[in-house]
Amino acid sequence: MTIPEPNAVWRPVAETERLGPVTGNSTRFVAPGDSVRREFGLFEITIEPGRPGAVPHYHQGFSESFYVISGRLAVMSGRDWRVAGSGDFLHVPPHGMHAFRGHGDEPTRFLILFVPGAPRERYFRGLAELGRRPEPPTPEEVDAFARECDQVNVRDWASNPLVHGD
Repeated sequence: MTIPEPNAVWRPVAETERLGPVTGNSTRFVAPGDSVRREFGLFEITIEPGRPGAVPHYHQGFSESFYVISGRLAVMSGRDWRVAGSGDFLHVPPHGMHAFRGHGDEPTRFLILFVPGAPRERYFRGLAELGRRPEPPTPEEVDAFARECDQVNVRDWASNPLVHGD
């Protein structure tokens, strides 16, 4: 009997793409979806103190999970904010409204896992390009680009109880 044995994917840190720091944050494509048959996507994010994270948003076609490596990460799920520390995990299903930002006086380092492996590298590269422009992008430009990448930003979510994620 022949037993199928797919080859493992090995991505040494020196061979992974790193963006940033852009606006004080950096992103490393640990295992982008195209490297793991679109089964998942794994990204490492570092947010420097005082720098923004993500505005309230949701995704239709994939879930997003967070695992904090170091520092503290404030994460909004629904309308509630919680602060996660080293070793904490949070899972947001498709259509789940969420946002995040670093919390405290030290850098926050965490992993984001996307399932299935949506092509999120396009989104992070595009944000980096927008952030390098001499003239900052407008919120409308950022939101239009985000929608192209299955991210619906809902900037007034926290203040408007009539906004829904579906």
